[in-house]
Amino acid sequence: MSPKITTELLKQLRQVMKSPKYVQEPVQAYIVPSGDAHQSEYIAPCDCRRAFISGFDGSAGTAIITEQHAAMWTDGRYFLQAANQMDNNWTLMKMGLKDTPTQEDWLVSVLPEGSKVGVDPFIIPADQWKRMSKVLRSAGHDLVPIKENLIDTIWTDCPQRPCKPLITLDLNYTGVSWRDKIVALRSKMAERKVLWFVVTALDEVAWLFNLRGSDVEYNPVFFAYAVIGMNTIRLFIDGDRMMDPAVREHLQLDSTLEPEFKIQVMPYGSILTELQAVGASLSPKEKVWLSDKASYALTEAVPKAYQYLTPYTPICIAKAVKNVSETEGMRRAHVKDAVALCELFNWLEKEVPKGTVTEITAADKAEEFRSQQKDFVELSFATISSTGPNGAIIHYKPVPETNRTLSVNEIYLLDSGAQYKDGTTDVTRTMHFGTPSAYEKECFTYVLKGHIAVSAAIFPNGTKGHLLDSFARSALWDCGLDYLHGTGHGVGSFLNVHEGPCGISYKTFADEPLEAGMIVSDEPGYYEDGSFGIRIENVVLVIPAETKYNFKNRGSLTFEPLTLVPIQTKMIDVSLLTQKELNWVNDYHQKCREVIGAELERQGRLEALQWLIRETEPLIRVLIYFFSVCFSWVVSVFISAGKRKKKKKKERKASFCQV
Repeated sequence: MSPKITTELLKQLRQVMKSPKYVQEPVQAYIVPSGDAHQSEYIAPCDCRRAFISGFDGSAGTAIITEQHAAMWTDGRYFLQAANQMDNNWTLMKMGLKDTPTQEDWLVSVLPEGSKVGVDPFIIPADQWKRMSKVLRSAGHDLVPIKENLIDTIWTDCPQRPCKPLITLDLNYTGVSWRDKIVALRSKMAERKVLWFVVTALDEVAWLFNLRGSDVEYNPVFFAYAVIGMNTIRLFIDGDRMMDPAVREHLQLDSTLEPEFKIQVMPYGSILTELQAVGASLSPKEKVWLSDKASYALTEAVPKAYQYLTPYTPICIAKAVKNVSETEGMRRAHVKDAVALCELFNWLEKEVPKGTVTEITAADKAEEFRSQQKDFVELSFATISSTGPNGAIIHYKPVPETNRTLSVNEIYLLDSGAQYKDGTTDVTRTMHFGTPSAYEKECFTYVLKGHIAVSAAIFPNGTKGHLLDSFARSALWDCGLDYLHGTGHGVGSFLNVHEGPCGISYKTFADEPLEAGMIVSDEPGYYEDGSFGIRIENVVLVIPAETKYNFKNRGSLTFEPLTLVPIQTKMIDVSLLTQKELNWVNDYHQKCREVIGAELERQGRLEALQWLIRETEPLIRVLIYFFSVCFSWVVSVFISAGKRKKKKKKERKASFCQV
């Protein structure tokens, strides 16, 4: 993969940073975050400003450009990718490593005294602005909002903002009407004594109104804001999609409704002025509720005395705890997904030895099999289809320049998922189509042990996911190995594949306590640069656990796997598993065989069914098997010897009687 040449782009940006046409005063540094105005992780092409200026297109990263430097901060998932995609103009800042400075500390170290640091106030979250501004101010610098995004001034062929049709979801999928969700939200507002609630995250808008869209690839969301009052609902959205009869009927736009449920549709771009008007109309002690992840621009539209900021909104938390309809929908989606993957892996086992399958064709085939399932909408993220050294690039996406042919000599890692109308999937399997080496099996088994440790964990109510993260790493740590990404993330219900506020991560600030009904991924891994990557990922549901005792009447929780795709047993070194771990694998495979086998049979996919049966044969410990065979042989020898001895004694007795 050739890096993007950015010399001319950086030159143009540095000129703009000094131009009175775009800035009131010259800025000595300019920050380019990775998100959009809604602080989304995955964004539309028109918002990919950081990728445009740097060449690095991973989902997480922040670029900072000064008069002399250009630096990129990203996490362990993207170290190799960023290094490959950026040219020598850029310095890679590896977040999470001991010697990597924070963005603020780096700016303080490189900027001349009294510098101004610019950023688009719509793109930076309020909490990040507050933290960064405080550090810079203490060092004599100023963080300043730049009204016009400076990247946009040099991005001459920037794509248009998408405005695609909406999808309505009925109660069979959502379980709760949008009106009931508004009632529940207003109840939370009343508890906190706030008059207004501002919905800025795209997935929260979609969830609240039981609508979905396709403005952002892989994420069924649409560009919109909402402002909910105790007696009003305002939806800020562009385009003629609100003229769709199905959407109008769903939102009851043409019906005679109580005023508190009548939705006022307003232009998407009017959110700032409307919010400023709301802020200006407030009386003392009246509050506006926003997430502290909302943009600095929208947060500042409300006077500080009237702001009520929280890390997570009640919508975020309610969305994370799936109701019965959403849970059942997720189960159905994962059954369909498993059927598609059984078909894929059966196909790969036959085709890979021929030397005709590449990373791209394997990814395309996975999408083809998924698209044959009911209610398939699209993929849930760009398929990570990687073989050999490409597998060590944690969020690798195959492109023609890097596309490798799958072989019987290398490990193949497939991390993929889909959006179905009844649920979102995300599963990773690591396969070998030949004979894995002892070292590859050893590493795979350590990862599997970590996966099982999390999946089988029993923990008290109120536990945060970060406390479970070390469960996944313990077996790797024991032999000096590790991985540079979190162990799990929340998963939406036909929504974003990465969803807050829950997760399993070494980042202690990143999650809320796990609750029954939450759905997260369990995905430890190990990556050896230049050789291979290993990851085993299931999506799991948090459920109540039965325990012998109940300390302080807290109750306990555990996980139920929703993903039901066999784990390749030829990659397992059974001698490294405990009996409990061995039982887990066999029980998991038995469930795969029963649930997915029945669906494969129902759909008439008999060849894939035979593959599933082969892949779910119970594991037995080799030594135990050997000793059990030996013991059986010894016992049979003793029995035979006894029988012979008894027979001879009987014959001697008969001979004596004859005499």
